Amino acid sequence: MDSGKTEITKDASKSSPKRRTRLRKLAYWLFVDVCVAILVIGLLLHRPGRYRPLASGPYEPGRIHPYWTHLSSQFYNATQKRKPFELILEQAPINEAVAQGNWPQESHGVLLYSPAVLLEPDRIVMMGTVDAEGVKLIAGVEITPQIDPNGLLALEVAKFKVGAMNITPLAKMMGKRMYLDRASAGNVDFEDILTQIAAALLNAEKFDPVFKAEDKKARLTAVKVEFRRLTLTFQPEE
Repeated sequence: MDSGKTEITKDASKSSPKRRTRLRKLAYWLFVDVCVAILVIGLLLHRPGRYRPLASGPYEPGRIHPYWTHLSSQFYNATQKRKPFELILEQAPINEAVAQGNWPQESHGVLLYSPAVLLEPDRIVMMGTVDAEGVKLIAGVEITPQIDPNGLLALEVAKFKVGAMNITPLAKMMGKRMYLDRASAGNVDFEDILTQIAAALLNAEKFDPVFKAEDKKARLTAVKVEFRRLTLTFQPEE
């Protein structure tokens, strides 16, 4: 009897260090998981210092902001002259016009509002606040517009971030799937300029950048993005 009890005690004493080792490993990985979770949450909730949206005013359905009307008139008048011309867009009035749009926009229960546009060397940055069930995150997409050797316009999504977290590969995959699903559903006008822009952004499709003003056409031949300025160069098109 005594010898049996002694053996049980020895077995327990031998297993105790192993159990403590497993507990230490478990505690270590739990600590790592918590740290990673805190880091991810911190990155997602990060508010970029350059994100400074303008306060939106009351939206008036059917009203076009004067800056868009100004640019449209410039394009129309220049196109009618049948000569090369440049259209220059400035960051400040772009943001004033964008802020007066119909915000927030809602999709599948997610709200998007407080947009901001930044013009930086060689890229256009668009940012906004995303509200998903009360959790507010700052999303931003960086686009690099380029005219390729064949004269086609590419709108490459160079970076997509939520807070400080770069999710570009995931965002591109989801964007492509969303575009292809909508395109396969039908009722899509592939000749419409907005559809072509969506295809360029979501599915990396290039398109022929020819724009029409009544019976006259102009081809976009160069895109130059500088600090707070976007210059579009056009040539008359037959």
